[in-house]
Amino acid sequence: MISKNKIKFIHSLALKKYRDEHQLFLAEGNKLVNDLYPHFECELLIATSSWLDTHKSLTAHELIIAEEGDIPKASLQKSPQEVLAIFKKPIYNPSEIDPTNNLVLVSDGIQDPGNLGTIIRLADWFGIRHILCSLDTVDAFSPKVVQATMGALAHVHLHYADLETYFRRQIQGKGIPVYGTFLDGENIYTQALRPNGFIIMGNEGNGIRPALDALVSKRLLIPNYPQGTRTSESLNVAIATAIICAEFRRRQSDSL
Repeated sequence: MISKNKIKFIHSLALKKYRDEHQLFLAEGNKLVNDLYPHFECELLIATSSWLDTHKSLTAHELIIAEEGDIPKASLQKSPQEVLAIFKKPIYNPSEIDPTNNLVLVSDGIQDPGNLGTIIRLADWFGIRHILCSLDTVDAFSPKVVQATMGALAHVHLHYADLETYFRRQIQGKGIPVYGTFLDGENIYTQALRPNGFIIMGNEGNGIRPALDALVSKRLLIPNYPQGTRTSESLNVAIATAIICAEFRRRQSDSL
């Protein structure tokens, strides 16, 4: 049986201040726990006896066999599954980022957990291993983002930094391209795209903030069809990220 204090602790991880304090994050569900387990240190594993019988190789610093009703009490999900786990948050060093040889996604104030989770999945799918996030981007280790990544969090490193300071220190005089999407940009399908550099994705409502706009070296537009017709104002940021990443990788594949 899970104690009330243990349930309270698990629920506290819904808040960033407690995730930061304990350096832990919560993951729920069979697929997600299985995908994350090989990559993150598991502090607590709570599962039904039937689930544990089929996952005998999985261990944790603390293992609790859930009794009937335990997991729904501890879970943050509307439809809890047979297992939940608490993992140690990873520590990544921004010095790992190498925009001279790789593409790096940048989140400038993305707030919606589903959007960030989807962008992390896209980065994983398109072989982008680092996402640089502004300090006001939603926490990548919040339960909603973790669930939305569908396990991609294991393969993509998230870094949080003051973006303006980072860019001025890292790209000045180095010729590293910085791409951004704008309604007044140039058609992405007709522009030269390099296989390296930063791709900035802006906030859902405000786009790329002016301080970073000034640092963009290539302004891109995803054109609607037929181009110039009256449509909705803009694309969802996760959908736009998918289109952009696909076009960058298509060009790279064509050049091989």
